[in-house]
Amino acid sequence: MSLAQRIERSWQVGGPLQLALRPLSWLYAALSGLQRWLYAAGLRKRQVLPVPVIVVGNLIVGGAGKTPTVLALLQLLQQRGLRVGVISRGYGRRSDAVQVLDAKSTAAQVGDEPLLIHKRSGAPVAVGRSRVAAARALLAAHRGLHLIISDDGLQHLPLPRALNLLVFDARGLGNGRLLPAGPLRQPAPALLPADTLVLYNAERPSTHLAGYLGRRRLTGAASLTDWWQGRPASTELLGALRGRPLLAAAGMAQPQRFFDMLVDAGLSITRLPLPDHHDFATLPWPADTADVMLTEKDAVKIRPEAVGATRIWVVALDFQPEPAFEPALLQALQPHLKHRPG
Repeated sequence: MSLAQRIERSWQVGGPLQLALRPLSWLYAALSGLQRWLYAAGLRKRQVLPVPVIVVGNLIVGGAGKTPTVLALLQLLQQRGLRVGVISRGYGRRSDAVQVLDAKSTAAQVGDEPLLIHKRSGAPVAVGRSRVAAARALLAAHRGLHLIISDDGLQHLPLPRALNLLVFDARGLGNGRLLPAGPLRQPAPALLPADTLVLYNAERPSTHLAGYLGRRRLTGAASLTDWWQGRPASTELLGALRGRPLLAAAGMAQPQRFFDMLVDAGLSITRLPLPDHHDFATLPWPADTADVMLTEKDAVKIRPEAVGATRIWVVALDFQPEPAFEPALLQALQPHLKHRPG
């Protein structure tokens, strides 16, 4: 077990390692608290952008469902006639430089999640270590945007924001401690700030904060070739795979959720969990594997010509917030939008 795995395990079971890490958590709390105080006191200023920004983030490390939430937000806002762009750091890519995505962008250049967002939604996307610089590059390349969504960036304090959207999964706040003695990036507020909404990627609220529930579901499957050509996933194809031995691979923070959904859909799978943002430079399954199922986040890193005789099936996952979420979102955004959604 690696040190990182031991630390994560200590968050769940406690023990000597967690106790030893608490002084580092106190130091982390002091430094991050000082940063937030400097901005709250006006000693440091947030940058200014000509359009409002929604920051989709989470307090807990690991995947809580930010990217599916961004895709759901894009769909809601695009249906209201808003032109929306997305910014991201582009975790796992080879450079920190600002880059606006285009038709030739690869996951290695821009990151798997930004490329997936761009491919699935058609929205303009820019990546950069500085989210503000990425936003300015995006606005210069795509004039007429009404709004920007930041995929992560809650702790990126120079970035202005009209609204924070906190995403939680079933883990909630974990053990309630800050890094590295716990999974929290920053303390949870006792009360929900006026500029913040909460969305739970879980069956029920997992913290004390009032929020809205969302439901994640499989919407179908497509062959890797069809997926790259932009053809939609099919529920009929997903059903046709029942009874066939399948290898399910997932390079994500919480792969068990994907595996459980496949089993719930009646599929017979062998699980292959991989590190989050696995690069797939070398295919991690034997060459004679007949059928492999992947998430779209992984599919963006595998070209059809690279898989040999193995049949690759890309599974589409959608995230649907409960109906009450949309009016709450639009109400929170109305004061900040020049273009009023209908």
